[in-house]
Amino acid sequence: MSEISTKPYLLRAIYEWCTDSGYTPYLAVKVDASTTVPMEYVKKGEIVLNISFGATSGLKMDNDSIRFHARFGGVSREIYIPVGNVMAIYANENGQGMAFEPQLGQQSAPAASAPLDEAPAPVLSAVPPPAAIEPKSEAPSAPGDGDEPPKKGGRPTLTRIK
Repeated sequence: MSEISTKPYLLRAIYEWCTDSGYTPYLAVKVDASTTVPMEYVKKGEIVLNISFGATSGLKMDNDSIRFHARFGGVSREIYIPVGNVMAIYANENGQGMAFEPQLGQQSAPAASAPLDEAPAPVLSAVPPPAAIEPKSEAPSAPGDGDEPPKKGGRPTLTRIK
């Protein structure tokens, strides 16, 4: 019997936690040929989507994909995201959620063909609270001084932890 991924269950759980807590759930998605998203909003091969009840229509979070309709510039668009392409789900208001390593193109790979000890497992990481990722009160760093881009105040940021 093939191993069932925990990722879609965790995505649904974090979505439910966000909505129950009054937060706005956002998805960070790695865009490739298997995703259907408005390409004019894709930056650096990634897109961040508001998946709240008010921003979507017909949201379906299945074990293999996330589908819904959303308006972009006043035009309703159909969105299709393979679960493997989801990089994170988090509350926009406080940045709390969960990050994942995207597993592009692994949707159709049969899990039973590889031994269990060799099968790639999703890498899960908790997104740190905003207080843990606030910039220090040092002089602003020049580009290239570190791996992280300069922080902007006001909105929470998503930090991918590897």
